[in-house]
Amino acid sequence: MAAPMKGSAPVFPRRGVSMFPPVALSAEAAPFTPLSADGMQVDSISDAEKHFSRCATRLRTLRADSEQLRDELNLLFDQLLSENYNKTFDPNITIRPEDVCALLKHVSSLVPLNQEHLVVKFCQLVHHLLNQLKVIMHEHMLDVLMDYTAAALKECSTWTHTDVLLALSAVVYGNGPQCPQHISGLLGEDGVLLKYSSPCQPNMELRHVALTCMANICLRIPGQPPLDDQYRSVCFHIFLKTLQSPKPSNTDELFYCMVIQAALKGLQCCLSGGKWKFGGGEELGSVLAVLKRLMFQGAPGVIAEWPTVLYPAPLPQYEGFCSPKPAVPTKSFEPSKDVAVPGKASGNKKRKSKGNGKKTKSEESKKDDGKEEDKEATFPKDEAKGGKSVEETLSQPSASFLYPLWKMNSSDSEFSDPEGNAQSKLRLNHGRVRQGALHSMLAVVKAVEKRTLYGYWSSFIPDSPSGGAPPLTLLTIILKDPSPKVRLCALQVLSAILDGSRQFLAVAEDTASPRTSYTPFSFTLATAVRELHRGLNLALLAETSPQTLTQVIKCLAFLVANAPYHRLRPGLLSLLWKQIRPYLRHRDVTVRVSVLTLYEALVTTQAPLPEVQLLLQQPEDSSCAISGSFTPRDSSLSWRQRNGMASPARTPATPSERNSCTHSPRLPHTPAEEDKTPPWLLQLCVSLVTQPREDQSDSEGGGGAALEPAPVRLEALQVLSHLVRGYFSLTQASLCEIRQVSARCLGETDCSIQLHGAKLLEEFGMGIILQYRADNNVPESSRVPITQVVQFWSEVLSGPLNGALQNEQYPTLQASACDTLASILPQAFAQLPDKTQLMCITVLLGLTYTENYLVKTAAVRALGVYILFPCLREDVMFVADSANIILAALDDRSTNVRAKAAWSLGNLTDTLIANMQNVGVDFQEEISDMLLLKMLQAATRASADKDRVKSNAVRALGNLLHFLRQTQMSRSVFQRPLEDAIRALVKTVQSEAIMKVRWNACYALGNAFRNPALPLESAPWAHDAFAALCHVVTSCKNFKVRIKSAAALAVPASRSCYGDTKRFSCVWRSLATALENSEDTNDFLEYRYSASLRITLSQALLHLLSVSQLQDLPTLGAFLASEEGRGIKEHLIKYLKAEEGGVVEEADEERDSRQDSWHPQQRIAGLKETLIRLKSFVAEGEELGEEGKDEVVNYLQDLLKMCEES
Repeated sequence: MAAPMKGSAPVFPRRGVSMFPPVALSAEAAPFTPLSADGMQVDSISDAEKHFSRCATRLRTLRADSEQLRDELNLLFDQLLSENYNKTFDPNITIRPEDVCALLKHVSSLVPLNQEHLVVKFCQLVHHLLNQLKVIMHEHMLDVLMDYTAAALKECSTWTHTDVLLALSAVVYGNGPQCPQHISGLLGEDGVLLKYSSPCQPNMELRHVALTCMANICLRIPGQPPLDDQYRSVCFHIFLKTLQSPKPSNTDELFYCMVIQAALKGLQCCLSGGKWKFGGGEELGSVLAVLKRLMFQGAPGVIAEWPTVLYPAPLPQYEGFCSPKPAVPTKSFEPSKDVAVPGKASGNKKRKSKGNGKKTKSEESKKDDGKEEDKEATFPKDEAKGGKSVEETLSQPSASFLYPLWKMNSSDSEFSDPEGNAQSKLRLNHGRVRQGALHSMLAVVKAVEKRTLYGYWSSFIPDSPSGGAPPLTLLTIILKDPSPKVRLCALQVLSAILDGSRQFLAVAEDTASPRTSYTPFSFTLATAVRELHRGLNLALLAETSPQTLTQVIKCLAFLVANAPYHRLRPGLLSLLWKQIRPYLRHRDVTVRVSVLTLYEALVTTQAPLPEVQLLLQQPEDSSCAISGSFTPRDSSLSWRQRNGMASPARTPATPSERNSCTHSPRLPHTPAEEDKTPPWLLQLCVSLVTQPREDQSDSEGGGGAALEPAPVRLEALQVLSHLVRGYFSLTQASLCEIRQVSARCLGETDCSIQLHGAKLLEEFGMGIILQYRADNNVPESSRVPITQVVQFWSEVLSGPLNGALQNEQYPTLQASACDTLASILPQAFAQLPDKTQLMCITVLLGLTYTENYLVKTAAVRALGVYILFPCLREDVMFVADSANIILAALDDRSTNVRAKAAWSLGNLTDTLIANMQNVGVDFQEEISDMLLLKMLQAATRASADKDRVKSNAVRALGNLLHFLRQTQMSRSVFQRPLEDAIRALVKTVQSEAIMKVRWNACYALGNAFRNPALPLESAPWAHDAFAALCHVVTSCKNFKVRIKSAAALAVPASRSCYGDTKRFSCVWRSLATALENSEDTNDFLEYRYSASLRITLSQALLHLLSVSQLQDLPTLGAFLASEEGRGIKEHLIKYLKAEEGGVVEEADEERDSRQDSWHPQQRIAGLKETLIRLKSFVAEGEELGEEGKDEVVNYLQDLLKMCEES
């Protein structure tokens, strides 16, 4: 509580000064504020500011040659040091930083270094003012104070150095990188900070201040460059040595805790905001080992032998509980008598708590560190009264260990008042040490690469089922630490470890029983996931602090988002689903938001997950058996009170309600009823968004039918969107409710609510589109009827979505509305009224001219979607209008706009190819030659853009080269653009661009080769095209690029397209070499494509044989008769027998045209046709050709014979 303000003298009006004008008395009138004679508010200048101004004025009048200088300085220093300038104490303090800097600069010239008492007081004043007023100094002032303190450290006695270093710590706070010349003197060889911070320094006070000063030097202010790596490394090793060194025998435990806190703060500053740069595994293991030890500093009941280094291997000898020793440990580590016998404190009989049971709610919710960390709580063993499954999470051997034992302190009578106060301070500082260790651990987790950190999981996360003495891990702190702040920090560390661990946890599996001879790594990981679930479920039940409870739920969300539940035995999510549900009615808004975030993770992870699907289909009251009839509303109530004791914050269930929840069997539903019943989570989210909250806390405003707070409603909308995306089959029956919710959200004034309403419509539209995709194989009876889809979009497009499309004030909302238009089912769009279709098209065309890049990007993308609609793609005028707009967007300065324009251009050219195949030459003739030329030139320019643009630009080039007719390519105006387009594709294939760009370019060349009018046999650029494909098919590390290049080489339908014999031979040898080396790769991820690569290469080689001519046979025969020919024979046989299991990735039309060739009979039949054709060749007097023909024929006959024998 703030101290009372000093009263100021009353101000009376003087003569000649007008009195205050009369003010009518009214409830709406502004509060009365007296004014001084000069019209200023009387209290506008605080007492502290007046005092500072008065002292500063007197100090500025002092001169170095004054006789009373020493006395005056002493007096003024004392006056300034006695005043509190902290704005939390007095918010009216407005002392300007430049006034403080001017004062300190002047006073530094008045205090000589030989007057050591004045030096000490001046340094205390520097620390006092800079620390409380948060002064940001300019460079000159920084140099002045750095020079003064550095000189004081050299010339003044050692007894003054503590205060000098304290001032220095305030000066260098966040300014380390700005004064390198001074830092070199402090941290260089024989630097004063290295001397005083050394573990051999006997003066602990000097050591503490020196470590604090080093921590402030390493502190990085956002936006500022970091400290030089050389000095950071020096500080890092000093902090690490300090943490590793034992406590000196003559040092007070309390003061030693302060030294450790300073070192931990410094370690955190060294690691924050950058990557790990402090050595290899040995240094990292040392840091992790010391931090793990300090995480349990002063924790009651913890007696363990700690290793000096942690190694990335789950070895059990790294830590373990010690057997009891005769020596009596420190009291802070000794468990109390109540703790020693947990069974007695947790029996089935209820017993009265000693003292804490009478605490009022206000006393329990105090934020003071000491009181908050000393709160007592009990953890009865019979916690899971609601159902058997919760009891099963507490395995028998470890129930006493996971019991939060140190939440119960010894009775107050065991200590006298002074001793109890000392113990309380020691507990508080031990808690701060544990908190600092966890903060540093969080910095380590963020700085170290994830892959490196995975090896240390077993040191911080349990990975074996409970039994015997469990290891000390983060879960131990989360469940047993008495401080809510420490538990919160442990949860933050665990969340950071879990975040982004999906790839690591992906191998976890326990669906099958492990082998008895050894435990597979996959089973160990699965056990770790189960232990995390068990521990966090217990923390969820036991936690009483709203802030920590929120972090427990967030940590569960990280776990759910990264764990592979489809590879684990079901049951984990069911228990969590039912345990978390009561917290949806928690009185704290952040808790309710975090619960919805967890539900969002549940419906997102590996969706659709069978276990979650069953949970969504359960009726609303099916979770009563586990969660009980209580809905938590008071964060101060523990789980024990919620399930057992009566409380004024809840209404107990009547016996009939309790019986109906826990004993009444669930009535079975028919499948039709199950399908028509919307998931209860959907109903819940709809009610949270649209219905007023029934019970409002005082902190949320006055009474009345107020809606849920905005964060709750936004998170509920996000859950709805993810629910629709992952489990559309369960939500499609709620089409009307979703439309109404979206319409209501779009009609509100809050832009965030409107945006999420539009996103929900987009997700629902995309769900319908996915249902109607041919490759999803959804039965007609299970789809949303097309009539309902048409009605849905008719009502949406006639509602508030139009307002969102025209809302220029919120471009993000406009862009989202464009995405919503793009999610209309094409079949439904065709059945919309003509004016509605025209409205959609007109709006999108108009929004492409807006200046905002977000809106333009979304509008151009939506046009790229519409251009594929069957009802629009044959409309030449719409195609032409869209093409002109897309071409203009390709020249936009925004990369995002150009990327979407290139994607839309690729779709538009896909439409050209589809119309060419379906409509024929008539459509080709209707498209203007100049428009095609513009598209070809624009796509060529875009192929030199950034990779995001280039990947679709090359796709468009391939389609355009496929679409052009002979009459167009023969015109001179097309000659140069045509050559530029081919060379652009060749350059992209050979470039170092991302692999997606390169395989798109390979596919584009293959697409261009499909055009029979393309002069492949005579054009000068044809050689470069084939050479580029031959190069990447043998040398590219990415197998998908090899697959696309091999497929492109197999596209030309006639022998003439391959050019002369030399080029044909080059293509053959490249494909054969690639097939022979198809298993050679250093990247394990590429092996999944190796089978597909062999299929494509084998198909390409057999295609070359099928089109080969007599002049090619000598070369082919010599190759097939060689060792290389025998090397590829095995692969060709596997292809012909369809033994390879790969799937070649091709375009839809390419796959459709070749679907018959996947059967072995068709492949062998094609080979037989080739053999017959080769046998019919006439030697024409060329003996070498005849010999080559025989070699080739014999080779093919051997292939057929081996296939037929098998």
